Amino acid sequence: MPEPVPGPGELLVAVGAAGVNRADLLQRAGHYAPPAGAPAWPGLEVAGEVLAVGPGTTAAEPSAGSPWQVGDRVAALLPGGGYAERVVVPVELALRVPDGLSTLEAASLPEALATVLSNLRVAHAVAGETVLVRGGSGGVGSVAVPLARALGLRVLATAGGPDRVERVRALGAHAVLDHRSDDLVARVLAETDGRGVDVVLDVLGAGALADNLAMLADDGRLVVIGLQRGRRAELDLGLLMAKRATVVGTMLRSRPAAQKAAIMADVRAHAWPLVAEGTVRPVVHATYSFAEAASAHRELESGAVLGKVLLVP
Repeated sequence: MPEPVPGPGELLVAVGAAGVNRADLLQRAGHYAPPAGAPAWPGLEVAGEVLAVGPGTTAAEPSAGSPWQVGDRVAALLPGGGYAERVVVPVELALRVPDGLSTLEAASLPEALATVLSNLRVAHAVAGETVLVRGGSGGVGSVAVPLARALGLRVLATAGGPDRVERVRALGAHAVLDHRSDDLVARVLAETDGRGVDVVLDVLGAGALADNLAMLADDGRLVVIGLQRGRRAELDLGLLMAKRATVVGTMLRSRPAAQKAAIMADVRAHAWPLVAEGTVRPVVHATYSFAEAASAHRELESGAVLGKVLLVP
């Protein structure tokens, strides 16, 4: 492919690492086409070094502080195309990598932070409420647990098997449920004195819908952010009405540019400082070369990943 050229308000970045997400698996299978104007190949997040700064960059990102310069370390959210040696990034979607955070670690964070924080906002979650993170050991869940706790929420999470349960607990969850052996509904009700949780962040979709609704407290909010267990299920509307509950689904990649910019501004203001101070730390499971991208996908599909899989040039 030709060398990309940064336009107004854009950065040309030499990719040091690219995150692998389940969205990439869906795209590879033909189920998740990139948005109009995005590169055809996968990759929703990267970190690396600024090689060139497009015109108008300072004005395009007033919250960035000092102007972007060649040599700055950057992490960024992308609409696609991260599996590449060079990417062009709108500065509104870029984050300065703080000292003490490696390029590998930085590449594992933009998509998860944007997903988690934006969906906690969608759920109107406030400090003191209880959130259940379905899939606490995954790329999103392993960020959701410490971020939600740092924002003042009581965090319950699910994981599969004793080892993963302990590792998710170490991320800061107040309680971790083993979805392989626990009765999840009973455990959640026991952990909440029979009340249920205020918010569920769910990556499973159809296969978890009934349990998620049963575990919600009155006025609870279920936010569906993944479809690992299917896309179609029956919903007990009577129970939904009785609990005055809300079910909402969101997708980050297809959002308009202005919405993505607003989400990343929120990440920059409220989540990235927690990363810089070490309160929220990424969990890197494995690293593969770009030439081994197929192996990286198989690793993620295996269900054995705890945290993030990354690609490096």
